[in-house]
Amino acid sequence: MSHKHEINTKYNFFLNDLLDIKKIFLSSNNTIHKARNELKIVELDSIKCVIKSFKIPHIINRFAYTFLRDGKAKKSYHNASRLIKLGVSTPEPIGIIEFFNYGLLSNSYFISSYEPYDFTIREVFHHKVDNHKEILKQFAKFTYEIHKKGVWHVDYSLGNILITKMDNIYKFSLVDINRMEFKSIEGYEGLKNLNKFWAKDKNDLILLAKEYAIAANLNEDKAIEIALNEAKILEIKVNFKRKIKGKQS
Repeated sequence: MSHKHEINTKYNFFLNDLLDIKKIFLSSNNTIHKARNELKIVELDSIKCVIKSFKIPHIINRFAYTFLRDGKAKKSYHNASRLIKLGVSTPEPIGIIEFFNYGLLSNSYFISSYEPYDFTIREVFHHKVDNHKEILKQFAKFTYEIHKKGVWHVDYSLGNILITKMDNIYKFSLVDINRMEFKSIEGYEGLKNLNKFWAKDKNDLILLAKEYAIAANLNEDKAIEIALNEAKILEIKVNFKRKIKGKQS
């Protein structure tokens, strides 16, 4: 089995750990998330890190990620580097390693520094934190600011924004960043990026859209209409997929 790797020059001393990542990952039981992919917190060279192990792709994607486009680990690494250069907060990338079996991509791992945080945007929408309206207002402005920088997070959703409170200011940091686009985002287009923030209280989404409109100098009523409509469209799609899967099971 062959491999390819990249490492942040700041962390060249991690190289041996990177090459031994499979053993290190398997020996750790500190899993913080496990679904399609698995994340573990591991201390390497006295530095707290997050290792993300990506699920082995199906055969078509194994071919595509080998010959046609970058794999998810590599995208995560390069997207993180680009975000930091743009001044957008994300855990610092340390390195990636991709393993190839019979010439096709197999296992892949992305290592980043561990970034402590107080809560995610999910807790805000679920009203599990104090001052949730003020946090949403600041989050709307943050969203507009990253859009001005040309950052479009495809998986901009409840679990992928980490929040740290610093006095009365809230710091927002992006994670799960393998699916991102860097492009010009104009006018009302940015509101479509809010469609995955399903709120228990519809007023939260209305507040988010209103504050985005204020920051972007857009018509507030039109912005709210677009945000609510986009969220409804996505909800219909998700419920339809669930219904189909239910019939197939």
